[in-house]
Amino acid sequence: MVEVQDKSMAEEMEEKLRNLRVDDEEDDEGPEEGEIVEESEETRSSMGNPAKSLVTKHPLEHSWTFWFDNPSARSKDVPWGNSIRSIYTFSTVEDFWSIYNNIHHPSKLAVGADFHCFKNKIEPKWEDPVCANGGKWTMNFPRVKSDTSWLYTLLAMIGEQFDYGDEICGAVVNVRGKQDKICIWTKNAANEAAQVSIGKQWKDFLDYNDPMGFIFHEDAKKFDKNVKNKYTV
Repeated sequence: MVEVQDKSMAEEMEEKLRNLRVDDEEDDEGPEEGEIVEESEETRSSMGNPAKSLVTKHPLEHSWTFWFDNPSARSKDVPWGNSIRSIYTFSTVEDFWSIYNNIHHPSKLAVGADFHCFKNKIEPKWEDPVCANGGKWTMNFPRVKSDTSWLYTLLAMIGEQFDYGDEICGAVVNVRGKQDKICIWTKNAANEAAQVSIGKQWKDFLDYNDPMGFIFHEDAKKFDKNVKNKYTV
């Protein structure tokens, strides 16, 4: 269990990562409502600016990919998951902040949208071989109140703050009408010790006090609203 002192672990992580980022971001007009900006001009290339090319970047332990599932792109005739598209892959602290500061946060996304951040080469789908035997923890938040929790979840993941971080595939925020959901997907749902540890630490990082349940993907595939949680913290 993580000991919370003057600041939460998530707040400390955010401060550390923010202190490392390059403070040369340009202010430009924001994207249209619901639009996801795939790359900023800064992330495309630094070849035209020698000063930027000399900046020392701070590598993360893993590379991560943002994925977006646009509700307007879905069709009843298209299989689930076919509307998900990858947005950007990052592997350094600076690249994370560059893309994060140029995309809409959950409160600005259209209702029905799903925004994922998964380890590179793992697709946010039940069918992905890494995810197939896994499950997910889920937190619920009032509509437009999930921005900070989504950020802290990302910082805890990419900053390797979980004792069983290798078990984590990624996270997703589901933007819905009445409430938003943030889920952490894991690899081996049957490993109870790992899943419970992840759930408890995540609650501590976010100072989340409501009960939280873990569901196996195999059970989620049944689309049964009465499916029971396998673990609860």
